[in-house]
Amino acid sequence: MKLFLDANVVFSAAHRAEGRAQALVALARAGRCLLVTSAHALEEARRNLELKSHGYDKRLAAALGAIAIVPEAPHELVAWARAQGLPLKDAPILAAAVHGGAHLLVTGDARDFGSLYGRALRGVTVVTPARALEAVLAAG
Repeated sequence: MKLFLDANVVFSAAHRAEGRAQALVALARAGRCLLVTSAHALEEARRNLELKSHGYDKRLAAALGAIAIVPEAPHELVAWARAQGLPLKDAPILAAAVHGGAHLLVTGDARDFGSLYGRALRGVTVVTPARALEAVLAAG
């Protein structure tokens, strides 16, 4: 199962030593799932980590050891994602998840993605980190 991590999930994996994001990273290391993100999401996570977290460098590097970077989506796919009701800053996230062939887009951003939770969009289902963790564990 391939999971695309939004910036806030990458942030959580580097900001905290434990939690759902760290559990997903551990499951990826154990071969239970494949984690991906985009350069766009990673850059947003890094910006927020610089502002809000201390000593995150080692945790981020460790998490990135289990997270692959997928190419950014083409403009047409970003425009499609924008038409799903996402703000300009978040449309590239959904577009990259679709473009990267993810099964799940994992995001804790209920404000911008909340209306899409549980919906499958071009093969990608938008879920919370808790639901992603349940899905990976249920997949065995």
